[in-house]
Amino acid sequence: MISFLIALIYMSFISLGLGQPEPLLGSAWPVMQTQMGSPLSYAGIVFMLIAGCTIISSLLSDRLVKRFGTGLITAVSAVLTALALFGFSMSSAFWMLCFWAIPYGFSAGAIDAALNNYVALHFASRHMNWLHAFWGVGAATGPYIMSFFLTRGMDWNNGYRTVSIIQISLAVLLFVSLPLWKKPQTGHTPGDAPPAALSLPQILRIRGVKYVLIAFFGYCALESTTGLWSASYLVSVRGIGSELAAKYASFFFIGITAGRFISGFISNKLGNFTMIRLGIGLIVAGLTAILLPVSADWLCLNGLIVVGLGCAPIYPSIIHATPDNFGKENSQAIVGVQMASAYTGATLMPPLFGFIANRFGLHLFPLFLLFFVLLMFFLIEALKRTVRVV
Repeated sequence: MISFLIALIYMSFISLGLGQPEPLLGSAWPVMQTQMGSPLSYAGIVFMLIAGCTIISSLLSDRLVKRFGTGLITAVSAVLTALALFGFSMSSAFWMLCFWAIPYGFSAGAIDAALNNYVALHFASRHMNWLHAFWGVGAATGPYIMSFFLTRGMDWNNGYRTVSIIQISLAVLLFVSLPLWKKPQTGHTPGDAPPAALSLPQILRIRGVKYVLIAFFGYCALESTTGLWSASYLVSVRGIGSELAAKYASFFFIGITAGRFISGFISNKLGNFTMIRLGIGLIVAGLTAILLPVSADWLCLNGLIVVGLGCAPIYPSIIHATPDNFGKENSQAIVGVQMASAYTGATLMPPLFGFIANRFGLHLFPLFLLFFVLLMFFLIEALKRTVRVV
């Protein structure tokens, strides 16, 4: 039954990636905004609404999981996601998208924090890496489903409706599997009352938490900024053709997904901190290749893939190390705040770089990323000295 449960969690992460708002809405928005008569920039409003609700639900995840359990939170979140996606498919005006963005965001934050902590508590680090690899598979599949309908002359509504049906199917499986999730999750004895949920000030007072939150913010800032601006940098600064630039920008995400599958085979042996250091080293090597003032385009292009490979183990390893670093009884609360920090970095830093690039130039792109990878390195090293976990 444990094998069925981990397979179900893998499916949940594929589904989580499949419903990821950025690639799904991004691929459909050019058509949606024309039909709704909305400005192109209004997609940012929908993203901010979803991100804001995701951050709030991540912060509430500790209270929700301790009251209702991971299984029920995951199942209910899948239902909310399905309803929100179906609501998107039925929307004919921009205000309707804004309305459905609220349950969309609340469901994403809760399920993400709950599942990440559950796997960190009960499964080996290889599963955490593979889970996030499957998330990448889902995130790549969502735009493909949308493009399948658009390229055949069908409405974007069909894309959202199809993803909604997949989410509903998953929700049914999750409700059926609820008895499998009964294993105690926080180290307390069965029958005892679970420990009280921690407040944000209490979480921040735990030694080392501030280090990991800022490091997580920096990692997600680096990943999301790379994903959004790498193609523009390649075209505008390196003079690479737009089609080739777009191809290698997608290779960055393929590098992350492939790297997580590879990491799953070595993470148990090397340990979480070593995997993070290895990832940081690869990112620095990739950025060095991008920064080198040489005319050979292949070096810069492949440097972007190396950055993706370096990103691969960092997110899963930070999450998986949380129970060991801060205690099983605190892990759900801290994972929730880590998720909120991650979403904040991913939401705010790409627009910030856009402002910087507009003011000072796109050539600062690799230096902007280098700042965050160095910040992450020093904070992770400080965390290791603080918690003294190998």
